[in-house]
Amino acid sequence: MSLRPLAGTARQLYDALVPWINATADPEPLIVRTSGTSGHPKDVILARRALLASADATHERLGGPGQWLLALPPLGVAGLQVLIRSIRADHAPVFVDDFDSLGQAHESMSANRSYVSLVPTQLHRLARAGTLDQLRGFDAVLLGGAAAPADLLDDAKAAGVHVVRTYGMSETSGGCVYDGLPLEEVQLRIGAEGRVHLGGPTLFDGYSGEPEATAAVLSGGWFASADIGAIDEAGLLHITGRVDDVVISGGVNVALPVVTQTIRVSAGVDDAFAVGIDDHEWGQRVVACIVGTADLAAVRDAVEAGGLPRSHAPRQLVRLDALPLLTGGKVDRLALQALAREQTT
Repeated sequence: MSLRPLAGTARQLYDALVPWINATADPEPLIVRTSGTSGHPKDVILARRALLASADATHERLGGPGQWLLALPPLGVAGLQVLIRSIRADHAPVFVDDFDSLGQAHESMSANRSYVSLVPTQLHRLARAGTLDQLRGFDAVLLGGAAAPADLLDDAKAAGVHVVRTYGMSETSGGCVYDGLPLEEVQLRIGAEGRVHLGGPTLFDGYSGEPEATAAVLSGGWFASADIGAIDEAGLLHITGRVDDVVISGGVNVALPVVTQTIRVSAGVDDAFAVGIDDHEWGQRVVACIVGTADLAAVRDAVEAGGLPRSHAPRQLVRLDALPLLTGGKVDRLALQALAREQTT
């Protein structure tokens, strides 16, 4: 049975994946659509060998196979991998939608080891609700899809939650660097302009119907990501931003992730995300999109108090009840940019 493109409910997809993974002959690859965080979504071609290499390397890194809780959309690569790992571990997954809470879902799990994959937004909401302890019983909580604020990781650690930070994307069959270290056989290097390059058996086969886009990022067995990073003396990868995460405002290069992190920990802010939009006077201006009660003056002061130059402070504030999210749980930056533009027209 061909599974391209992915479709159906989580259970339907799981049932279809079992014969696909266990097929004797090499089956047709899957097509996973990217989230489209910075442009139009692409259809990523993932062969069975790549997905299995990722799943097996994950179990090896975590200390062995176990039972997985699916708490992410199954059509994205992170949710898809939960289903694939479940099949490889020979333990049927548990579906969080069947329960009132993550804690109840975990209580239903019967294997010796238990795992779950989350995005930072989910962890943040548990922290705000004071229910991080629901994750305490998992052998590992994989956290990926976006950078997690240091204070959120500290809160999870204090609650006894074993968080494993993952880095990867659809083009690498999901997370392929755990807590800064590449999985088995995954290759890592820093290329031109500080871009993170990844290689190894988990790489995709290209973008469906887009040979030029494929050639732009995949060459010689290496995938050139849109992320900027560095590798320290211990061999740990540190992501410092994205190619499109730096705006030039008034001639100053402003790294938006750093601004976001500073705003998130300021008084009167429950959640935040900084974006850049075009501006006639400044070239581009920084916009703070926040959930909370802080006003623009307070946010600007907090950015400077956090150690950043005043030139990095937002020049506009968008107040929201909640940050808009894409299907996979990432913040929808394009929606935030559109909201910021609407407020200035």
